[in-house]
Amino acid sequence: MQQAVLAQRPAEHVYGRRGQRGSQGRPLVSITQHEASEPPIVRRMAVPPFHHYLDPVLQAAADGERHNLGGLADASERTLGLTSDDVRILIPSGKRSRHRDRVSWAVTYMAQAALLERTSRGFVRITPRGLDLLATGPRPITLSALERFPEYRQFKDRRGTGRGHAQTAAADEAAEASSPLEAMASLADSANEAVAADLLARVIAQPPIFLERLVLQLLAALGYGGLDNMTEHLGGPGDGGLDGVIQQDALGLDVVYVQAKRYAPDRKISRPGIQEFVGALSGAQADRGVFITTSAFTPDAVNYAERVGMRLVLIDGRKLAHLMVERNVGVSIEETYHLKRIDEDYFD
Repeated sequence: MQQAVLAQRPAEHVYGRRGQRGSQGRPLVSITQHEASEPPIVRRMAVPPFHHYLDPVLQAAADGERHNLGGLADASERTLGLTSDDVRILIPSGKRSRHRDRVSWAVTYMAQAALLERTSRGFVRITPRGLDLLATGPRPITLSALERFPEYRQFKDRRGTGRGHAQTAAADEAAEASSPLEAMASLADSANEAVAADLLARVIAQPPIFLERLVLQLLAALGYGGLDNMTEHLGGPGDGGLDGVIQQDALGLDVVYVQAKRYAPDRKISRPGIQEFVGALSGAQADRGVFITTSAFTPDAVNYAERVGMRLVLIDGRKLAHLMVERNVGVSIEETYHLKRIDEDYFD
């Protein structure tokens, strides 16, 4: 008896003749010939894997207007030639359409490659880079086409998927040998990494005061400020270089000051930035502080923070996003799966 597989292998597009598509780039039916004397078995492809959505989603946004997920899903449905039955197929939890879910992931990946930009809640717009790729790049757009963009390669590195072909093959072999629990944990980690990357991009797109208030909320979620959540936003004119303060006791004798910098990923915090923060702490007669940025810190900044006579914690953009995911700040739980095992005590 064959063992059942836990994960369904993604359907593949099959074309009428090798390398060709149907009209409007639609996948044709799959034809399997068993023997010359037998008629071909014809089976229609259902909802394709998410990376087959890259091209139709980007094409749907080619007009340069703002589009929401629903509009992109409708356009992709027509381009891919999906039926009404196809788009009603649900993901295993039964909470959402598989078609809509794959459109969402396609948007996430292309936003990481800066082909799409998020303009407001639930809306995206194509970027000049996206238009250029549609005009001059290979079609259809694939995941390998995204590799040319440094933002996407950084995204893959954050997800731990920036591997060569040999490493990828070794990883696939290891995945096949892993237990269901290990496989589920790996998939959850991969999905959360993608969410964290998207989350950081959303934070960067907000005004600076958004980050200042966000970090206080995050630190409270981490347990700072006590049960009464004694945090105060200080950011604004005359803030003295300090954006927030957390009181660890009712009398305010034990305080932690916070600095938050909303910078683009390529604008790193250097040693002078940390020195200014130390000066601000000294002016407030404080010896502890948390410096949070959406970018990163240079090695000399980290080295200075470790040697200065104060207790400083530096949180870069990647760690910020992971802490937000971990503490459910700016995110919500999408799915919960329970992996069961035999209760041996029941049979004793």
